[in-house]
Amino acid sequence: MRDVILVTGATGTIGREVVRLLAGRGEAVRAMSRTPSRVPSLPGVHAVPGDFHDPASLERAVAGVTGLFLLTAAGPHVPAHDLAMIEAAVAGSVRKVVKLSVIGADTAGAPGSAWHAPGEDAVRTSGMAWTLLRPSTFASNTLAWADMIAAGKPVPSMTGDGRQGVVDPRDVAEVAVEALTSTAHDGKEHTLTGPELISEPGQAAVLERILGRPVTTVDVPLERAREQLIASGAGAEFADMAVSGFASVREGRNAVVTPDVEEILGRPAVTFETWARDHRDAFARPPSR
Repeated sequence: MRDVILVTGATGTIGREVVRLLAGRGEAVRAMSRTPSRVPSLPGVHAVPGDFHDPASLERAVAGVTGLFLLTAAGPHVPAHDLAMIEAAVAGSVRKVVKLSVIGADTAGAPGSAWHAPGEDAVRTSGMAWTLLRPSTFASNTLAWADMIAAGKPVPSMTGDGRQGVVDPRDVAEVAVEALTSTAHDGKEHTLTGPELISEPGQAAVLERILGRPVTTVDVPLERAREQLIASGAGAEFADMAVSGFASVREGRNAVVTPDVEEILGRPAVTFETWARDHRDAFARPPSR
């Protein structure tokens, strides 16, 4: 029987790229989403509906699966979603799991630890072969600035001059595929960063140079950032965790660069500038109405 890899969160930034890369390698992929119609139509890819709150849907999704890429959307629901998927995978005799976690999840009290540590612990004790991936902030987060840049407005900086090892999501996905398709990373924990430390004003300066137009930032105090998150519909628990993360960056606690991406992929990690040049068109579009 052919091995089948289940990818959860298959329509998101990382999940979609993992699906694409696996398909490109000729792997059989089962792509799980609450909206399977949004799954890319690629050879060897079969879209399936799945909901972390519906155990029966998870049971169907893992039937006959040998490997699992476990990605759960950020939020206070992460532990429950992780544990539900791991339970289904164990019951379904899945042999390997690669969990997408977050940088610092192994440090008690660090932002994101409360959400991801329970799932990490469950992965380690599941009896499956496992790999934990802990990426830093994604370069793609700056896409949220596109409309403001197009309108000539300053973009909000929640993290001030704090620098981070901003990582290209494509590198994260490529590492995930390596872990899913070989035994070289079984039982390992990888912290994935870009090759340099850069702040949000630094990212804005890179975009200004690439786009040939002014890109400025305006500092948003943490309490104001929390108010804006809640006003946008985020719950208080989500807002508090996000603000904790912003504070961590401002204080220099996420100023981390590791060699993991380069060591795993055999090439340097992608810089923010390279990512930005590759996505220049996304910032050059007219503002949304």
